[in-house]
Amino acid sequence: MPGLIILYASIVKKKWAVNSAFMALYAFAAVLICWVLLCYRMAFGDQLLPFWGKGAPALGQKYLARQARVPESTHYRSNGEVESSMSQPLYPMATLVYFQFTFAAITMILVAGSVLGRMNIRAWMAFVPLWLVFSYTVGAFSLWGGGFLYHWGVIDYSGGYVIHLSSGIAGFTAAYWVGPRLKSDRERFPPNNILLMLAGAGLLWMGWSGFNGGAPYAANITASVAVLNTNISAATSLLVWTTLDVVFFGKPSVIGAIQGMMTGLACITPGAGVVQSWAAIVYGILAGSIPWFTMMILHKKSIWLQKVDDTLGVFHTHAVGGLLGGLLTGLLAEPTLCSMILPVTGSRGAFYGKSGGKLFLKQLVGALFVIGWNLVSTTIILLVIRIFMPLRMPEHELLIGDDAVHGEEAYALWGDGEKYDPNRHGSIFGAAEITPNDFGNSTARGVTINL
Repeated sequence: MPGLIILYASIVKKKWAVNSAFMALYAFAAVLICWVLLCYRMAFGDQLLPFWGKGAPALGQKYLARQARVPESTHYRSNGEVESSMSQPLYPMATLVYFQFTFAAITMILVAGSVLGRMNIRAWMAFVPLWLVFSYTVGAFSLWGGGFLYHWGVIDYSGGYVIHLSSGIAGFTAAYWVGPRLKSDRERFPPNNILLMLAGAGLLWMGWSGFNGGAPYAANITASVAVLNTNISAATSLLVWTTLDVVFFGKPSVIGAIQGMMTGLACITPGAGVVQSWAAIVYGILAGSIPWFTMMILHKKSIWLQKVDDTLGVFHTHAVGGLLGGLLTGLLAEPTLCSMILPVTGSRGAFYGKSGGKLFLKQLVGALFVIGWNLVSTTIILLVIRIFMPLRMPEHELLIGDDAVHGEEAYALWGDGEKYDPNRHGSIFGAAEITPNDFGNSTARGVTINL
């Protein structure tokens, strides 16, 4: 969360720094309350529908203090025998509730990246809980909580579909319905602090090791492999993206390097713990090149893509990256690593022969379900919100930015030609008094601060 807030605040135009950071901060807080009141058990509780759990609070001591478990994760053979026992991590339920909350919160913040710089903050405040309930919990239960895709054998190790594909599709859909930024903002939207961008990106990269390393719910072989693969893919993708920038544009770009890092992380996420480390390099090469092509070449040539103002290119970095990773997992999932964590025994990628080709088809069907559900649910949610309030900021707020929306600005720096006037601005030292100190005509005039 800190990484994304710093990244969002610094990667946008100066006048949108506060608004962008606040949208992410609000999402994190709002998701947590909705998560413990209702949504955790919709995603990881008892089954209501094959794609949805029964919503209920996760707040009572008896519930949170007992050993963690995912009740619908027991997998049965066709004859009724247990094939894989219920997932029961060796820590309290409270730990699992909070760990899974962070996935939900980050997904919501990623969606925000598509609508920065123009979405009505009140509409965003309404959108967050609604999208969490009606979109995120469906994907999480279906793929992680014991839903139909989980038991069918679709692999989403740590969120390539649940987080990245869903946020990319939902963000792109939201960008369409909210509408574009001002023409001047679309044409010129420079980051206000590139060094802070790097700090945010570094925190994000570090945090990803926690996501993918924690997905097995234990400190085991799968977790170790996942952490290494996560970093290999991110580093490879960053280098490939940077190389393409140099070859085609003549110079390396910090923004491009960060985009490459994020596509590498998004791409490896669905398969981090079930593929070999040489495969992580393959993930990184493709993650640094295919999203680069869709963002830098295809987007500029596609009239349809240009009609949608996806502020941070979430569709390319997360939807394309997540989909690519899910399909690569269908090809490269290693049988031994799969047997250590997956509920469906005998799972393997197509490159490992036998029934591996079926896994690729399952990955494709799982992706289509996530895409379709997020497209429809996001559209319905935004159309309902639009009945009660505008989705886009009014023109005067779009022109001014943070000061009009929040009454605050990101940087309080003396550098716009304004002279310090203690009568107007007050004292910077509380009771301090600033007075001129005259040493005579032959000496320089200074100031003395009397505390």
